[in-house]
Amino acid sequence: MEETHIMPETITPAVPPTPPVPLTALLAREDLGLRQIAGPADPDAVVHWAHTSEMADPYPYLLGGELLLTAGVHVPEAAGSGTYFDDYVSRIVAAGGAALGFGLAPVHDTVPRALVAACDRHGLPLLEVPPQTTFSGVARAVWQLMAQARMAELRRVTEAQQSLAAAASRPDPVPSVLRQLAQRLGGRAVLYGPDGTEVAGAGRETPGSVGSALAALSAVVRPTARTTAPQPASATDTLGATHLAVYALGAGEGFVLGVATPRREPGDHTIASVAAVLLALLTGEHQSGAGAARSSALVRLLLGAPPEEVAPLLGTGRWLVAHARPEDQAPDALAASALGAALGSPLVDLARDVVRVLVPADREPEPQPGWTLGVSAPAGPREWPAADTQAARALARARANRTPLLRHPARPALADLVPRTDAEAHARTLLAPLADQPALAETLRTWLSLHGSWDRTAVALGVHRNTVRQRIARCTALLAADLDDPDVRMELWFALRRG
Repeated sequence: MEETHIMPETITPAVPPTPPVPLTALLAREDLGLRQIAGPADPDAVVHWAHTSEMADPYPYLLGGELLLTAGVHVPEAAGSGTYFDDYVSRIVAAGGAALGFGLAPVHDTVPRALVAACDRHGLPLLEVPPQTTFSGVARAVWQLMAQARMAELRRVTEAQQSLAAAASRPDPVPSVLRQLAQRLGGRAVLYGPDGTEVAGAGRETPGSVGSALAALSAVVRPTARTTAPQPASATDTLGATHLAVYALGAGEGFVLGVATPRREPGDHTIASVAAVLLALLTGEHQSGAGAARSSALVRLLLGAPPEEVAPLLGTGRWLVAHARPEDQAPDALAASALGAALGSPLVDLARDVVRVLVPADREPEPQPGWTLGVSAPAGPREWPAADTQAARALARARANRTPLLRHPARPALADLVPRTDAEAHARTLLAPLADQPALAETLRTWLSLHGSWDRTAVALGVHRNTVRQRIARCTALLAADLDDPDVRMELWFALRRG
């Protein structure tokens, strides 16, 4: 692996920040009539700008990357018999010149043979500029091609930004951003965790040596406890023909984005930097100092503190419980974290197929693309278990009705007019035949909430519609009740809400 290159922002590039022009594109301009007559025919050769000089030694005035244009005014008559052209070309090459353009007429009718030989020896492309083509015309063509390349680069970056932002709003934002980045750059994108292991990856598979080199390069930008020196934000390297780049995410959390591409195009760094910012937001902490408070709250709960004593560590006021399920796939930890960020809370619990989020009541949850949500009524810490049940039921109804978000009603219900102890005692008596069969009770509750719809109840419970029919028939038998009677349904509904 070649030497790692760390690019601080203070370094001034030796060439302008405009896209270079392929030499082949300049030669293809029919209006110029340029013809390469010496030097290597390299399809990757580029020109950064055009410069005219009639000095015998232009070295002190070249920055590198130029197409140097000359009419040969500086060439002495006896130049062909000595080392003049060899010295002249070697100085241009030493200064980093990209190519030499020699203009015909009014000084020279043909390009000196000694100059052709010198360019071949030193590997400098030599272009013949016909009499009808002015040097200013060549320079204008270079800048026109640069402007076209710059416009194409800006268009490419803009389209990439839009697609990356759209990917970040998906239910699986981190894998989606990585897939989009890999597609845009034509390579592989990898997210490394704080311990250096690969958390997620996307794009074309790479040889093991490339993967190992990229993982090793990620350590260059990953913060460690052993050093207090400032860490670089990015680093680049190459392994054979593969270009490697890594970007530190966030403010010292330890996540790193790695990119391996077969080529490096203008705009790649900008596109990767946009992805790094999005990934930093998706993987980072959402509230400053919240991690310590959450840890303290968890420890106190485990040691027996009641929820109402722990709640102030998480924030003041009442809370909402939100249950969410993605539409297409099982949720993962990063998708759950991104959902919490979208809802405005880092208090996220990832279960087997449901994500639960505890949200401050002053933050009104909104529908999230790719998710189905059920939200409880506002509740204090003592009421959190009941709010959790409300959110679960709201989610089931939302999925059955194919609604992106459904809220549990917060207004007082008719059942609230009955004293709670009396209502609970009545519910226990009425529902006693179902006491040892929670699946039947939950099926009855869901079926009643969905107005007796077999299909929607099956969707909400994740069972077959025949299973719903069998359970309801069993409830009818155990309760000895006519479930087609609206009065019976109403009484059972009140009981189920209090039971």
